[in-house]
Amino acid sequence: MRRTPVPLLTGTALTLVALGAFAAPLAYANNDGHDGRPEALEIYPSSADPGTEVTVNTLACGSHGHGVGDANSLGAGDFQLNPSTHKEVVVGQFRVPHHAKAGTYGISVACDNGRTARGDLVVKHKSPSGHVQTGVGGSVGPDTAQVTAGAAVLAAAAVGGTWLLRRRASGAQGD
Repeated sequence: MRRTPVPLLTGTALTLVALGAFAAPLAYANNDGHDGRPEALEIYPSSADPGTEVTVNTLACGSHGHGVGDANSLGAGDFQLNPSTHKEVVVGQFRVPHHAKAGTYGISVACDNGRTARGDLVVKHKSPSGHVQTGVGGSVGPDTAQVTAGAAVLAAAAVGGTWLLRRRASGAQGD
């Protein structure tokens, strides 16, 4: 059986992931909105926790354009988009409500010029971090006194076991 080196497989997998990461945005970015479909709405961050402020921007509204964003699917309501410092880009912000459930939500923008833009926001919830006190132990930081006592018990058991084995081997097994 011939074995393939792990670095070769790892390198191939990383290359495929990297190509996939660039291919999806490029395919979506080619949509210029003139075919009746919404233009791309850039959402940052694209994945957010409840309470996070989200910024959206698009080229759909044109130079000095304005628009109204719709984050009602998320429960955040409408928000305004106004010209930014970048040419032809409008920008707006909203906050992910604290009651928002994890999932993917469509965010859309209707521009004053009649064009639209759409994007998705993924709401996630923070994973617990830090020490958890369960009463069982093991998830709290080490207590040096307990570690020292445990090491002493293990050392005593090792010495006692060695002593019994030597005693048995020398023939002095019992009185």
